Amino acid sequence: METVREPQRVPAAEFIRGFANWRLQASRKPVMVTHHGKDAHVLISLADYRRLDGKGEAEGRDALAASQAVLVEAIRDAVILVDRTGRVAGVNPAAADLLERAATALIGRPLPDVLPGFARSVLFAHFLRMLDHRERFSGEVPGLIEPQRWLRVDLLPLPIGGAMVLRDISDAWGTRAEQDARRALADAVEIDGTIGVARVSVREAIEAANPALAAMIGADEAAIRRVRFSALLAAGQRHAFTEAFEGLFRTGDPVRIASELVTRGGSVVSVTLAMVERRSAYASEGAAILAVRR
Repeated sequence: METVREPQRVPAAEFIRGFANWRLQASRKPVMVTHHGKDAHVLISLADYRRLDGKGEAEGRDALAASQAVLVEAIRDAVILVDRTGRVAGVNPAAADLLERAATALIGRPLPDVLPGFARSVLFAHFLRMLDHRERFSGEVPGLIEPQRWLRVDLLPLPIGGAMVLRDISDAWGTRAEQDARRALADAVEIDGTIGVARVSVREAIEAANPALAAMIGADEAAIRRVRFSALLAAGQRHAFTEAFEGLFRTGDPVRIASELVTRGGSVVSVTLAMVERRSAYASEGAAILAVRR
């Protein structure tokens, strides 16, 4: 809470002689100029003066409003402002780009004319509740612009009516679908129970192995962790494996070779090894190796 600042008092004659000093003092707190011992005038800073007549607050509100407008124009998410009748009142450049139409062609039009799939979408009911009951909504909705296009939608009530904030997440949904397919394939491999799988580092160290691979060599999964994969192979097969493994990282192409695993009891299991590089956005993280009995 702001405290009341007690003014400094100075006689008029002294004030005139030391005006530069008292002007500096007034920037910190008011200076009361006296005449014959009575308060006559007050010297205050410009900021204090503006607060007294309200101009400072008005300028602050104007600056805030201007800053908010610049922010909406600059953000990458599409923003559509709508009035209480559901018509477009304004759009930012990102919205015009998303809808591939000029802002002037969008303003004043009903929202269903701007978003082809809007009237048939579950979003329509949430939009009406935002206008009628000032309710917010956030969700991922398909088909607003194109049938297979997913948008992240936020509905925000505003004094004018409301705002719809849109972000295209179609690529993320494609990634999720690919991840689901990979998980389903991995589950199918595990259920089959005859395909050995190892995840290895770029130095061949086994980071994880499935039960099927452990069963092939008659060892526990934990026992072969951090062991070089080539150490599981028959001595005569290790050179061919090393060349194929190194070639995998040079070319990035999957490799398939015939090889032999050595069991804990010393017997040999003929297998086909399929190797695929595991690569992150920045570097190679190693490889996934599948072993299938021949």
